[in-house]
Formats: sequence, C-alpha cells, structure tokens
Amino acid sequence: MPTSRYLGLEAALSHKPSVFAKPAGKASEYFGANVFNQKAMREYMPKEAFESVMKAIDRGDKIDRGIADQVATAMKAWAMAKGASHYTHWFQPLTGATAEKHDAFFEPTADGYAIEKFNGGMLVQAEPDASSFPNGGIRNTFEARGYTAWDPTSPAFVLADTLCIPTVFVAYTGEALDNKTPLLRSLQAVDHAATSVCQYFDKNIGKVHATLGWEQEYFLIDEALYHARPDLVMTGRTLVGHSPAKGQQMEDHYFGSIPERVIQFMREIEFESHLLGIPVKTRHNEVAPGQFEFAPIFEEANVAVDHNSLFMDLLDKVASRHNFRVLLHEKPFAGVNGSGKHNNWSLATDTGINLLAPGSTPKRNLLFLSFFVNTIKAMHDRADLIRAAIASASNDHRLGANEAPPAIISVFIGSQLTEVLDELEKLESGKMSPEKKTELKLNVVGKIPEILLDNTDRNRTSPFAFTGNKFELRAVGSLANCSHAMTTLNLMVTDQLIQFKKDVDAQIAQGLKKDDAIFNVLKDYIKASKKIRFEGDGYGDAWKEEAEKRGLKNTPDTPRALDFLVTKDAEGLFEKHGVLSKVELHARYEILQEEYFKHLQIESRTLGDLVHNHIIPSAIKYQSVMSENLLRLKALLPEATFKKTCKEQLDIIEELSERISKALRHVEEMTEARKKANTIESARERALAYCDTVKPFLSSIRYEVDKMELIVDNETWPLPKYRELLYIR
Repeated sequence: MPTSRYLGLEAALSHKPSVFAKPAGKASEYFGANVFNQKAMREYMPKEAFESVMKAIDRGDKIDRGIADQVATAMKAWAMAKGASHYTHWFQPLTGATAEKHDAFFEPTADGYAIEKFNGGMLVQAEPDASSFPNGGIRNTFEARGYTAWDPTSPAFVLADTLCIPTVFVAYTGEALDNKTPLLRSLQAVDHAATSVCQYFDKNIGKVHATLGWEQEYFLIDEALYHARPDLVMTGRTLVGHSPAKGQQMEDHYFGSIPERVIQFMREIEFESHLLGIPVKTRHNEVAPGQFEFAPIFEEANVAVDHNSLFMDLLDKVASRHNFRVLLHEKPFAGVNGSGKHNNWSLATDTGINLLAPGSTPKRNLLFLSFFVNTIKAMHDRADLIRAAIASASNDHRLGANEAPPAIISVFIGSQLTEVLDELEKLESGKMSPEKKTELKLNVVGKIPEILLDNTDRNRTSPFAFTGNKFELRAVGSLANCSHAMTTLNLMVTDQLIQFKKDVDAQIAQGLKKDDAIFNVLKDYIKASKKIRFEGDGYGDAWKEEAEKRGLKNTPDTPRALDFLVTKDAEGLFEKHGVLSKVELHARYEILQEEYFKHLQIESRTLGDLVHNHIIPSAIKYQSVMSENLLRLKALLPEATFKKTCKEQLDIIEELSERISKALRHVEEMTEARKKANTIESARERALAYCDTVKPFLSSIRYEVDKMELIVDNETWPLPKYRELLYIR
C-alpha cells in the first residue's frame, strides 16, 4: 500500500499487537470468577440473606431493606476483594446500547477521614438523570428523574474497577424506559401460561423458564483502515465501495483456518467472557471474508440477553487492544453476506425438561407436540409482531437480500415433522377408539425421537426454524438487543398457551378424556396454522408469489413493519399480559420510527460529505492528470494519429465528467429530499419520507461512485477499498 494513501497508514497497519497471554489452567477453574454468583454469595453472605436472594430469583419474592443491607455489605466486600473501587447500576435504555454511571464506594466523613460505603439503598435503587434517554413522549425533557432498580435474577459482576449491578430503568411515573423491564414481564407471563399447560402432563412441574442461546456474527477490520473510512466511523457500514475481484464466491472462508491475529483476539474475548460467566463455547470463520462468529451455551433468557449486551461491549474493548475494529452492522459491506444474531429459543421446566425436545415416552412426546404446535400457531397468528421486533434501518439491508431470512415470516420444521403433523391433521374430531389412540401414540407420537435423530434438514432461508430441540429465530440483526425479539416471542406464545388451555378444558368439560381433548385441539391448530409452514427456498421470487397467495405479508421496510406494533390487537395483547401498557407501547413505536429516520439522516449527510470532500476532488484530480497527458500527446502526435490512438482516454475523461455530474446532482436532490422530510412533525411520516424519498439516493449515488472507483487510479482514490478492508493482514 503506498504511504501517500490514507495519510501514512502503512506504518499503522504493519504494527503487530502484543500476543495475548492466556492464563494457565482450565477455563472451568476461572469461569465466573468476576461474577457475584451463588458460590460467591454463599461465601460472603449470611445464610438468611442468601436464602432471601434465592427466593427472589426463584419465586420473585421481595427483599426487605434489612436483607438488602446485608446483601450490599457482602457484595461490596466481594467486589473490593476483586479490586473494585466504584459501583454502577448497569442498564439497557432504549438507545440500543448499555448505560452506566459510576459512583465511588469512597465517602468522606465529618472528621476529615473517609470510608467505603455501599448500603442496601444504593444497591436496590438509584436516580440517574433520564432526560437525555429516549422516552417516546412519556415525559417532558425537564422531568429528568428516572429510577434504576436492582434485578436480582441477573448476577452482579466486576468489570475493570467497577461493580456492575444489572438493573431495570423506569420513569418517575413508573413506565418502562428500558429493554429489560418488558422482557422480565414477558418471562413471568410465559412461565405462568406454560406451567399451567404442563400440569396436564406432570404435576411436579412448578416453573418454566424461557431459554436463549444467541449466535453473534461480526466483521473485523484493521483499526487504521476503519479510521480512514468516514462512512464506517459515522454509520457502521460502507456507503460506497466496489466489490473486489474475489469476495466470497470461492466459499473458502466459511469454517476455514482462522488467521493468527484473529485467533489471538478470540482467545482474549473468550477469557474475558468466561471471567464474567458468559458461556462462550464456539468460534469460527463465517461466510464472508473478514466475518466471524461466537456462540455460547444457552441460558435463562434474561441472563442470556444481559450477557449478549455485555459481550458486544467486550468485542469493542478487546478488538482495540489488537488493532482491530468490530463491525456489528448487519450489512457493512455490499455484495457479501451480512451479519445476524440467531436467537435459539426454547422453554425448560424446573424439573429439567426441555419442552421442545421429545422424550422416551408417548406422554413426553405429547407434551413436546403441545408446545411445538402451539409455538407454530402463535407464529402464524402474530407473525407481524415478530417482523416488527426485528425491524431496523440496518437490518432492512439484510432481510431478503438472498443471504438471510426474507422479510416474509415463515416456519420451517423439516419434512419428517411435517409428515407427523399431516398425520395428526387427518384425525377425526371427537373421542378416539382405544385402538386408534394406541396406534397414534406408538406409531406417530412415539417415534418422534427416532425421526429427529436422523433429521438433518436445515433451512438457512427460514426466519423461524425448528432445529431438533429449539426454534431458531434467524432474522434478528447482529446489532440488535435480543430482548425485543425474545419479549415478543414470549408474549405470543403466552397468549397462545392460555388459549390452548381454554380450548382443551372446554372439550374436557364436554366429556372427552384429557388426551382426546389435547389431540383434537392440536389437530385444529395444525390445520389453522398450515400456511405459515414453508420448507422451500425463501430467497427466490417464487416464494414471494407463493406467500402472497397464502396471505402472508411481505413488509421489506422498517417504518411500515413498525405499524404492526400499534394495531388494536397488538395493544390488547401487550396490555392483557402486563408486558407493556398502551402508553409504553406507543412510546417505543415513536422511538423506533425516530431512530429509523435519524439513521438514514446520518447516512445521507455522511454520503454527501464523502462525495463533495473526498470522491469528487479525487476524480477531478485524476481527470486533470488525464487531460494534461492528452494535451501533451496532442502537441506531439499528428492529428490523425491522435484521434486514432487516444479515443479511449477521451472516453475515460468524458465518462468521469458524466459520473461526477450525476453524483453531484443526486447529492443535491437527496439533500433537498432530506430538508423536505425534516419539516414533517410526525415521526412515522418523517420515517416514511426518508424511506421513500431519501433512501433511494443512497443507492443511485453509490452506483456512480463505485463506477468512478474503477476508473480513478489506486494512488489517487481517497478511501481504502474492499480488497483492503475485507482481508486481515
């Protein structure tokens, strides 16, 4: 790379980061060392306090002030032993990131000395200034007070010199201003609904947990190159850039040998994650050059969401120590795969049963079928809500781009389970004969484990796929907070399970035996939800046509997808189960619409700056060099020879002139469209204006710039190119 390009970045790129020295010993020996987990609580807490916290975690019991003081004292002693000097209420506001305000344990005394202080009041609640966080109109700017409140179900941890206490974040008037609060509410709702259904099969089941295993995809690039790309710095993606000659077409990166620099980075990430109790287990190259993935073992959903948010923070911090930058944007590079965050969701009982895994007996398999079919029915009835839960300006680039699940929500279950459901659909309504029931249980339900044992079907194009013992929601964006999708999925399944219980009880009341009633209701649900099931290729136009025939919606852009959040049905659903009030739901709707148009506003301004201050000056500079060369040639060569031999150079100058003109004109038109959109008061209408009138210019301007990149010589082009960004050196 010439040193004249990118202000001398050659030296920066040649710098090799120090090798991470992983401590000796097995991961199991230091896993969770910086977490105030049960082991630490037993060691530092009085028995009374420990038992009270465990009851709060397991049953939701309240912790009184006296106990809170004991917990705080123990937590401070443990944290200070780990080198902590500060504490913070760690929360997840509606910005998409995490937030924290650090306070020192240090407190001066009246006699001129000082003590380390941390009591129950400081642990349980704090009052951060909430005026600058998104609130969707819930409160006025001058009403700055908000509360963070301790969530004992997610353990505290020490990061650097700070004790981090996971908390919820609510307004002074009680409305949720964060992602955790509605998630906790949805977990409680699905617990009650699922436990009630489980009682049909096992009276010993007293609680059901939603579980989540996330898979985090991301790109790595050299930090020096990152800072030489204003579009990456400002927007997280490349707004211009021609595809390299070699992208991912050779399919040689997926699961390939991991570069040494990347391995060093991964080792440190794993070590830091394990200290914080994040059960990261898998690491590998992803499909695109420069793309990688981490995946942990599944956990209870609330803890898993916290761990994913913490993990994304760790990625940034550790990457900088290795001269990398992490790109979590769903589509940082055009022409290669984008990044998702697959959410593997299931339900597990306090007796150790995975409700979406078949067992060794027909009874267990009927339990599995009940939750399996009800989940499909929930997705069928309220697929629109899932589409809204995964919507964002960045994820719009990925959904339906022939690399990720399409914007049409469908369910994949595999050919073998399709046959099982087809068999159940043929059942006659009413009471079954003993022979029929025996045949059904032994030959259909009883053989489900054998079927799944050899079921290797996997459909990468499906947004919601059953993968043997869980459903995988593949459509969540890599930049997203998992809570949006998990809250919605829990809520949908909650409502469906409650309806299932009502329908089964109604048939039992009519004189049917329990198993007959369950089979009858499942049969009806299978038939009613059949159109959401799709086993084919979700990428092609054929599926779009088929989906339209089935009545499935295709909503490719975020502003229109978000409208599904504020229908009467959605309002009723969120309110009925106490997950979000109408006020809270509409506030989130306003915030998400505003986030969308601000995202495009930043992108369009950044692209305009790139064109005016980087691209066009470089193109004109190269055009001037070409023109001067032609003038010299014209002075040297006979006119006939000049016309014959220099036509191609004249064509290049002419093409550059045309593309410069078009790019500048499109930038001017985009600016006018943006100014007009900015006058619109309604967040929804402004988001639609940005989507329909501003966003198209991002593509048309990019087209002209990318063509110029192929013409202007490498020395003159002002930005690092894809061939430099995508391949780790």
